[in-house]
Amino acid sequence: MENFKNSPLVKKLGFNRIILCGVLVLMYLLFSIIEPSFVSYSRIISALNYAYFLGFLALGVTFVIATGEIDFSIGPVMFCAALIGGKLFVDGVPMGACLIITILVGLVFGLFSGFLVAYMGLPSFISSMAVMMLSKGIGSVFTKTQAMSWPQSSAEGGWYKSLIKMNVGGTDIPTGLIILLLVAVVCGIILNNTKAGRYILCLGSNQEAVRLSGVDVKKWKMLAFVICGTLAGFAAIAYVGSYTIVSPGLGDTFNNDAIASCVMGGTSMSGGIASIGGSIIGVMIISLLQEGILAMGFQKDYQYVITGIIVLVAVFADVRSRRKKN
Repeated sequence: MENFKNSPLVKKLGFNRIILCGVLVLMYLLFSIIEPSFVSYSRIISALNYAYFLGFLALGVTFVIATGEIDFSIGPVMFCAALIGGKLFVDGVPMGACLIITILVGLVFGLFSGFLVAYMGLPSFISSMAVMMLSKGIGSVFTKTQAMSWPQSSAEGGWYKSLIKMNVGGTDIPTGLIILLLVAVVCGIILNNTKAGRYILCLGSNQEAVRLSGVDVKKWKMLAFVICGTLAGFAAIAYVGSYTIVSPGLGDTFNNDAIASCVMGGTSMSGGIASIGGSIIGVMIISLLQEGILAMGFQKDYQYVITGIIVLVAVFADVRSRRKKN
């Protein structure tokens, strides 16, 4: 096993990610054996519908966790952005402008969260709880507590759905997967190959050392929250592209799934270690798990139990690994 871990290919790909890919394949085979209908193309598309918006949320919160902070507001912020964008379209705003405003809403929430944590010195746990309640309230007030229905693909302005799923010759093409992977590549480059990414990771490792070296730690910590908020705006578009209808006051459960995907993928809750690729694989595992449980006729509650166990195991493994290194 040690020889396998130390081989050049495994080091390049990452032992963690190889194990996660193996788990993903085994899960798919297991669900296919238990429920033969699981191998259908429609099931794969259904699982991907959940993976699109969850993937954007997970990518964003990866940057925040890398700094050693946390953000529990990403799900409600996503819903708030989708509600505002949907209400504006109903009021006659062109679809293109609605999509841009939806992303900007997420960005503004990211700016606000980053300001509270980086410049006001509030604990991210408390500030994210406050922003979560604010986003729920703003979304409900803006739409007068009414659910918003974005247009179907055949209706006026429904072209936005082709960003997530395009029907060609009666077959659904998952264009959202292509966009998600492209955004993941950009996030990976930012995190691993730019000055901003290096500072974000260093903040999670030793913020005081970074500050004493003359780096403006507040600016780079705030940037992590801005990226997170912006990607929550992208997630809002992915959500309505898949499910169309958005209800106010929801989104909490998606925080847990996104954070679970990051932790499962190798991002340390203590900060300083993050994996964009691992987060995407974690998202695929969570999405496949949900679809598999539903395919077998169980309620979604079973997914929460299994996801909770996965998070506990992943965090325990991370803590144990850090203790060994220390």
